[in-house]
Amino acid sequence: MNHIVVILFLSCLSIAASATADERVLLEYVPGPVANPLKGLVPYAGDENVHFPHSLEFNYVGFADLVKGYEEFDWQPLEELLNDISGRGHQAVFRIYLEYPDKTNVIPKFLLDDGLKVHQYLNTNTQPLPPAKVETPDYEDKNLRRALKSFIAAFGKKYDGDPRIGFITAGLLGTWGEWHTYPKEELFASKMVQAEVMDAYSAAFKVTPVLLRYPAGEETWGKASNAERPFGYHDDSFAWATLDTGKEKDDWFYMPALKQAGSAAVEKWKTHPIGGEIRPEAWGKVFDAKPGDKRIQDFRECVDQTHVSWLMDSGMFEKKPRKDRKLRAETEVRRMGYEFHVSAVNVSLQQNNLKVTLELENRGVAPFYYDWDAEYGLLLDGKVMTTIVSSGKLTGLFPGDKPREWNNTLDLSNVPPGKYTLALRVPNTLPNGLPMRFANTTQDRDVDGWLSLTTIQR
Repeated sequence: MNHIVVILFLSCLSIAASATADERVLLEYVPGPVANPLKGLVPYAGDENVHFPHSLEFNYVGFADLVKGYEEFDWQPLEELLNDISGRGHQAVFRIYLEYPDKTNVIPKFLLDDGLKVHQYLNTNTQPLPPAKVETPDYEDKNLRRALKSFIAAFGKKYDGDPRIGFITAGLLGTWGEWHTYPKEELFASKMVQAEVMDAYSAAFKVTPVLLRYPAGEETWGKASNAERPFGYHDDSFAWATLDTGKEKDDWFYMPALKQAGSAAVEKWKTHPIGGEIRPEAWGKVFDAKPGDKRIQDFRECVDQTHVSWLMDSGMFEKKPRKDRKLRAETEVRRMGYEFHVSAVNVSLQQNNLKVTLELENRGVAPFYYDWDAEYGLLLDGKVMTTIVSSGKLTGLFPGDKPREWNNTLDLSNVPPGKYTLALRVPNTLPNGLPMRFANTTQDRDVDGWLSLTTIQR
């Protein structure tokens, strides 16, 4: 559904602004909520994560848990995860992996029976955890490649557009599904295999965003070019290996890698979401006035340069944060992703037609990536009297753009006289999910989840 529905609801409470004729009403800005849909900090899935506001939860899923044969899949583990997270009104971010330090039995047995070779070794790239054994499959194996392509096709057929899912990180290749096998890079998938996986994802997912770990251009060493492909990125060493230091040894950091991948990668945030994980060594500390580690990069600068929408950070969820840390985190997290402010509304009542022009601006650092519907409507005594379709859109509105106009006309011919409040909301496609809230002083003032705009006299 790609329309905008307007709801007018009756209010006996005081209203700050009203309009009975052609009048432009200005609306006051206030920073938006910390927990708005599809943005902000992300804890690991679990009902104990109550210490910081959030709308998303993350977890890993093992490939062997889902894939039982070349065309045989068991979706129950993923269903349990999605239902658990959505049961709390949140949406899921997840990654499916084929290798994970200190985990065994993550490669499907049928592939091992068919001759898949596995490299077992001690992985020393596990900081801040101690080195651990890992099992890396031979990514060039034809049977594994067949299984990967078959799985992704079935995965997309079942889950593309599922409202329980916010974002998918591509996973499948490399340690933790992070598209590297450092320090044994010789074991990582070839560019041909990487391209096969990306081809499969782009064919299978048209609605749900898929994010890749590393930006890559034609000249990027060891990585298949992805700058022109329909994927976002996730920086999993955020605020630690994000900003360009100018040092050659740090050329793998996110921003220099993004620039090396070319203009299409640099502009990626405009059409595809950017996410990631705050580096574990910086969890929580990154929001302190003095983080205490010179390797931790400035969080605000990282957000501004990457245009990030969401970030994993267990540091704000594992235990109740200090008050000063939480306040700073709330200020910075509000800036992530989108922040929509309705700056003005103009209403004009001509006979039985109410013309509404709404001005919407984005004060965040990134656009909104889903084509969700906003709602206007007419409520009398708590009942919807009428609805209207509009061409207004949330997507593609960038920070710094001039306000976007939404134009609607309401037919009030069947509406009795009275004083009404014009209001707006954007419901979540997840039925019990958090509604989008605007950066306005009148958000939630009269009805929870609704932005009060102005009053009209019929």
